[in-house]
Amino acid sequence: MPKLALIATVEVAPEKRDQVLSLLSAHGARSLRDEPGTLHFDILVPREDGSKLLIYEVYQDDAAFEAHRNARSIAQFREESAGLGIKITATRCTPAV
Repeated sequence: MPKLALIATVEVAPEKRDQVLSLLSAHGARSLRDEPGTLHFDILVPREDGSKLLIYEVYQDDAAFEAHRNARSIAQFREESAGLGIKITATRCTPAV
C-alpha cells in the first residue's frame, strides 16, 4: 500500500498563532515518537499570512493515518486547542516518488 501524505492548512486568529504553533509542535513530536507509522511531520509558518499555519505529514499508509487520527496525541491537541477558534482543512495525497 502506498504512503499517504497530508497537506493541511490551519486557520487561526493572528494573535493566537504562536499558541497554536506550540501545541502543534508538541503534537507532531508526540506523533513521531509514539506512532511508528507517522514518518514525517513538518509545520510551515507562512511569512505573509499571520492567520495560517501549514502542516506536511507523511504516513506509512492509510492504516497508519487512521491510527494517528485515533491516537491519544490528536485527542490531546483537540482538548488543548479547544476555544482557540482554529479551522483545519486537509488534502490527502499519494507521494509521486
